[in-house]
Formats: sequence, C-alpha cells, structure tokens
Amino acid sequence: MTKKEAILCAAQEAFGQLGFHAATVKDVAGRADVSFGLVSHYFGSKQDLFLAAGFDMADRLILCLHEATAKAETGIEAIRAYMSAYFDFTEEHRTGFPVLLRCSPFSHMEPGVDGAKVAEKFSIFIDELKRCVALGIEDGTIRSLPLEQTALIIYGNIVGSVRTSLLSPYESNNLFAETINHVERSITIPSNEAAVENGIPMERANASRTESRAR
Repeated sequence: MTKKEAILCAAQEAFGQLGFHAATVKDVAGRADVSFGLVSHYFGSKQDLFLAAGFDMADRLILCLHEATAKAETGIEAIRAYMSAYFDFTEEHRTGFPVLLRCSPFSHMEPGVDGAKVAEKFSIFIDELKRCVALGIEDGTIRSLPLEQTALIIYGNIVGSVRTSLLSPYESNNLFAETINHVERSITIPSNEAAVENGIPMERANASRTESRAR
C-alpha cells in the first residue's frame, strides 16, 4: 500500500467513525503514520480529503454493483444482485464504509462540502437501480412502476438498513436479507395477478395458490 492509499484508508476510518467535525487531519495522519504536511500535499483541505475518502469508497462500490447486475438475466434478478452486492460490500468494509453514509446526499451535508459533487456521484447508484427496474418492467418480473421514485425508495431501504446495521445499537441479524425480501415483495407482481394477466381466471389462480401452500 502506498502512502497515498494509506492516507485514504485512514481518512475513511476516521471520518466514518468520528464524523466530519470530530475527525481531524492530524488524526488521519497519525492513523496513516505519515506527516500532517503529506496529507495536505496529496488531498488539500479537510473538505477535499473528506470527499476523496467518500468518493473512493463510492467508486469501488459502483464497480462491484455493475459487475453484479451485469450477470442478471431479468430485472428482479438484477435488483436482488444489486442489493446483495451492496450489503456484501458493506460487510466487507465495515470499518471504512460509514464514510459513505456521512458523505451522502441522504445525510446531513457538512458546511464547506460540495453538495452538488456528492449528489452527482450518488446519481450513479440511482441510475443503475432505474435501469434494473426498467428491465424488470420490460421483461414482466417487476410491476409497472415510476422509475425515479421506485429507484429512490429501493435505495432508501438499502441506506436505512446499512445505517441501522453500522451506526445504531439495534439488533440487526438477518436485516439485510429481510430488506431484500421486503423490496422484492413490494415491486413484483403477486402470483394471482400475474396469472390473470396471462389469461388464467382469478378463481383458478387462487385455487392453485392454496394447493401449493397445502403441499
């Protein structure tokens, strides 16, 4: 790991654990075992260091999400893959990931931090969800829903679960899996409605559903 990479890693940990105001450049330098001046040399101001730390984490997550959804054959599979990859990345980077929760348009924006840059970066997360939802509507695995609002709601569920897991004192066992199930139930077509759309009478669809449960 280069000194620049060490500084970035240290900044992610410091800002993630302490927040923007409590974390200091001196603290970051100490964690990275480099001089205060070297941190400033590479990253400039504290605000610039904060953005660099958050954006580095975001870029790595975006790459992970794109790789996961590229393998999906249907829209609902892509949504599952997106959420699973997001949560797996969160678990893998628990120490530094909270920086992305703090450097986010879904969180309080610190004075001096360029909110427009943050919003632009996070639009990539929303755009990928919109693509997955559109694919699902087209292939019939997702109900006809407004793309922008649906993507924002799904992302809101993801962020809420991650914040609960990483930043709250509440028990969060199986929270990620339940969040995926909840989103899937919310956006897919119930089996009886799908059957009717395919020309199967409602009574027969309900009977088939009852028989399936009885087995």
